[in-house]
Amino acid sequence: MSVLDVSRLQFALMAIFHFLFVVLTLGLAPVVALFQTRWAVTGKEVHERLTRYWGQLYVVNYAMGIVVGLAMEFQFGLHWGGLMTFAGDVFGAPLATETLVAFFLESTFLGMWIFGWHRLNRWVHTALIWLVVLAAYLSAYWVMVANGFLQDPVGHVIEDGVARIDDVGALLTNQQAVGALLHIVPVCLLTGSVVMVGICSWHFLRGTPDLDFFRRSLRVAVVVGAVAAVFAVGNGYAQFGYLTEGKELALGGSAEERAAFQAEMEALHGPGDWTPPTWISFAWPLMEISGTLYLLTFFGLLLFLIKNAFDRTRPAWLRRFWHRFYVWTLPWPFVVVACGWLIREVGRQPWVVYGELTTAEAVSSHSAGTVLTSLVVFGVLFATLAVLDWWLIARLARRGPHDLVLGSDGAGHEEAEPELVLAGRS
Repeated sequence: MSVLDVSRLQFALMAIFHFLFVVLTLGLAPVVALFQTRWAVTGKEVHERLTRYWGQLYVVNYAMGIVVGLAMEFQFGLHWGGLMTFAGDVFGAPLATETLVAFFLESTFLGMWIFGWHRLNRWVHTALIWLVVLAAYLSAYWVMVANGFLQDPVGHVIEDGVARIDDVGALLTNQQAVGALLHIVPVCLLTGSVVMVGICSWHFLRGTPDLDFFRRSLRVAVVVGAVAAVFAVGNGYAQFGYLTEGKELALGGSAEERAAFQAEMEALHGPGDWTPPTWISFAWPLMEISGTLYLLTFFGLLLFLIKNAFDRTRPAWLRRFWHRFYVWTLPWPFVVVACGWLIREVGRQPWVVYGELTTAEAVSSHSAGTVLTSLVVFGVLFATLAVLDWWLIARLARRGPHDLVLGSDGAGHEEAEPELVLAGRS
């Protein structure tokens, strides 16, 4: 493999690993905030436990995603020096904003939320988790602004071979960024819902004594999933309105269309392979079928919320079959998400900045052995973190709403509300 091939492979693996953490984080955060808001309004213990149970899964996934994200940032300077030389002033600006503003704010608010249990006023504490959600989605927006520039480089001029921002408004409202974000947000919520349904189904299979707890969780997951599926599918199709011609070929263009596009690009840019690889065309049918099935599944599950039919349907073997189905298909939305990322990134090949900078021009001048070594090191690190993440999430999920780590005193004991402590001392 060439330096270019190994560099592309490394960045692809790093980005996919990181994106899978992000998808679940963005999917669970609003649900946790919703549970906590209900607790703040009603004061019922069950809503507090719902918040802490799903919140600790969110925190574990967030922490792992941070480590992976920090390592991934080094990829740009490590292997893609040409990209940063040419477009660093444009591409790097939204990424820097994401790190300095959105990411730091999110981490600060999340830390206050984690350690503020039973110490802060209930409404202040609830406001913190909503600020975490807001900062998380703001962070996603800035990342998509950077990525949108790579897809459709607007809002800049080229001076002395370097891209510089000349229209901030065009950069921030790039259709490739805004449209993708409108698709990714419901995809994240749908993924979080699938994970919640799978975990609830596992507990129903085990005959959990906490039926009411997981029925409440299931109801929220199904409603959120049904709404998210509508927008995920609808906004996914909406992106066809502004696909680049090259990316249309990645979805399965004919040989004649590919030949015509190749000839057109050769006339503009000279000899070379200007069409995306044919193997990527598998991703779109898989995404389309999966999106439709999730849409039908969640709207069907809405009916099973009536009189708790999800865990009471007869005959029992049929009910248990579907519970097992939801458990075993829990990882599937992550596969679909990875396919979406592949279409978005591989589909614009051979360009890094579409129409302006190719991957061959952007890659750093390292030896293949050096890049291969970093691929192995980062690959093992990221794979280990992914396994650890899922092991911790599975362990906490299996324990159910008892001995919760989030909001405990560190020794596994529940802490009393400050108001109750003060009342006991008076």
